[in-house]
Amino acid sequence: MPEQSPKTNNIPAVSVRDLTVVYGSNRILDQVSFEVSQGSVAAIIGPNGSGKTTAVRAILGLIPKNSGRVHLLGKHVHSVRTLIGYVPQRFEFDHDFPMTVGEYMDMARRLRCSRHFRPEIIPKKIKEVGLREDILSANLGELSGGQLQRVLIAQAIINDPAILFLDEPTTGIDISGEASLYGIIEHLNRVHNTTVIMVTHDISVISNVVDTVICLNRKMLCYGPPKTALTERKLNELFGKRSGIYEHRH
Repeated sequence: MPEQSPKTNNIPAVSVRDLTVVYGSNRILDQVSFEVSQGSVAAIIGPNGSGKTTAVRAILGLIPKNSGRVHLLGKHVHSVRTLIGYVPQRFEFDHDFPMTVGEYMDMARRLRCSRHFRPEIIPKKIKEVGLREDILSANLGELSGGQLQRVLIAQAIINDPAILFLDEPTTGIDISGEASLYGIIEHLNRVHNTTVIMVTHDISVISNVVDTVICLNRKMLCYGPPKTALTERKLNELFGKRSGIYEHRH
């Protein structure tokens, strides 16, 4: 059976304390602290170069941190890696390599799942992200941007993770595709109680999708529910006058 995630509600899904990352003389993150509750959706926002992707990669242990403490589900990331799903900002691969979606999904299943997860899980996850089962026979390199992003999410949730990290999930996707992807995120959160942490530039939809917003520009600039954290002053600190595109929606 797969490892079970803690069910105690007072254990945060993600707990970050004084996270600092320095490359040479460049301080990318400076003593960043926040928590994300289990079963919630959080967005990490900020301008280009603000350290958003670096924060996610440091939390996941993919790059070293200079100082700070990170716990996922109350434990070190290496202890709960089977409970984590991740879709990076860029997925680099040889588009001419003859690999089908089905083969890619089965490779992900074998690498990330226990024997409890049989091959029948693959079409189930493909359908869950809004794709037809016949896409499993398509070559990975022939997919559209929207189709590929859905496949990447499908492989990230193939082991039913407790926490899903998405780095700019709507990059390169049209408006209708963006709406569909946000629908998938809401489905995963509501139906499976998956905690979702996503990096995004799309602040116009945050109030409709997320419970917690984390505003970064190397340091923590704001943190909390969108309605209270995203004040005009804080948005101007983050994005300048272009922050006026944000409106609270009810």
